Amino acid sequence: MTVTDPRPETATPPPAAIQTEELVHRPGRWIDNWNPENSTQWNTVGKAIAGRNLRWSIFAEFLGFVVWQLWSVVVVSLPAAGFQLSTGEIFWLISMPSLVGATLRIPYTFMVPRFGGRNWTIVSAGLLLIPTIGLAIAVSNPATPFGVLLVIAALAGFGGGNFASSMSNITFFYPAAQKGYALGLNAAGGNLGASVAQFVVPIVITVGAAATLNLPLAGLIWVPLILVAMIGAYFRMDNLSAAKADIAASLAALKEPHLWILSVLYIGTFGSFIGFAGVFPKLLADTFPDFKGFTIGTATVTLAFLGALVGSLARPYGGKLADRFGGTHITIGAFTAMGLGILSVVLTLPLQNFAIFLLCFLVLFAAAGIGNGSTYRMIPTIFALRAKDGVGAQRKAAAALGLISAIGAYGGFFIPQLLGLSKTSFGSYVPALTWFIGAYVVFLAITAGVYLTMSKKTGTRI
Repeated sequence: MTVTDPRPETATPPPAAIQTEELVHRPGRWIDNWNPENSTQWNTVGKAIAGRNLRWSIFAEFLGFVVWQLWSVVVVSLPAAGFQLSTGEIFWLISMPSLVGATLRIPYTFMVPRFGGRNWTIVSAGLLLIPTIGLAIAVSNPATPFGVLLVIAALAGFGGGNFASSMSNITFFYPAAQKGYALGLNAAGGNLGASVAQFVVPIVITVGAAATLNLPLAGLIWVPLILVAMIGAYFRMDNLSAAKADIAASLAALKEPHLWILSVLYIGTFGSFIGFAGVFPKLLADTFPDFKGFTIGTATVTLAFLGALVGSLARPYGGKLADRFGGTHITIGAFTAMGLGILSVVLTLPLQNFAIFLLCFLVLFAAAGIGNGSTYRMIPTIFALRAKDGVGAQRKAAAALGLISAIGAYGGFFIPQLLGLSKTSFGSYVPALTWFIGAYVVFLAITAGVYLTMSKKTGTRI
């Protein structure tokens, strides 16, 4: 007796047929068969989908940086609002968000493959409501204990973690030839949040304030925008089933010595950007207490936002310059300019000239931004040269980008802490500034000694 299979012949297609160009959309905004390297798929529907997800990713990450940097602005106004805090406590409030944010970047990197980019963007944006509302409640009462303030400042670290998941998500949407551009836009758009927070908060906390500051508004004004980001992600972003966590590549990257060398360099570039961005309002207020900046209505803006703004805008140019001249040369130039910028601050401090002080720091911020882009650009090239095991160079490089971005963010903790130590121990920021000059010399020497040598040996522009 012959048994006939009732299923149609197409029920078990050959392996080649499974790799279809047609995207499959499932409930929950899941997309199957995503392949940005397929030019037909990319040019017909992929590019538009990727662009839509990139725009909402930038907006959510932008708000993450805003929340991450809120305490850098608020602490300057706490004494005027009646809070009795020591110099050391103020610097802990500045640095704690960076400590938590840097640590969260590691698990956040793996959240997109686990839950989906759209789903995790909704969750990670929603988590920003906790530190913003918490800040509003805490600063409304000068009797709030320092421990409570510190915990709420730590929760602002949720905003720092967003960078890792956002960058991880966008990586899956774009073809290799366009990843650099897309990731550069995503990073720069997010970084701008630090500058916007430092510009907007001093304005809004003085709105309608005759004798006292409306400090709770520093947190509350962002709540509607966070809700918009959550709703936008829900309706406009997508989850990719093709996004998979690469644990093997992460473990292989951790065993690579150059991951740790590049992490040190990234502490010097991105760590300097986020560290000095966080502490710059405090530095300006302490160094020039009589300088009132410029006024918008009843608000006084101290120009501290210019540092983060310049650093953010400079970052994409670091990547472009690295493409043309090599990341090693641009990174060496960045560390040179950063060292000279800080040296100029130290030498000109006795003049007590605000314009010179600001200009020297803007050189530092611009160089740090350029160094961010150039150091990041070096990573794929170096890992391609170091591919020796069964894990592909591209996979290891992708894993290394997330890990290095996490480690580099710890600079946002160390810089305020060292400046606070200098102020409390020596009564001046100058000792810490000289320590930073020495650090930049060391970073420069490492870059030149390791990567210029590697470039010459391999004949490859790194």
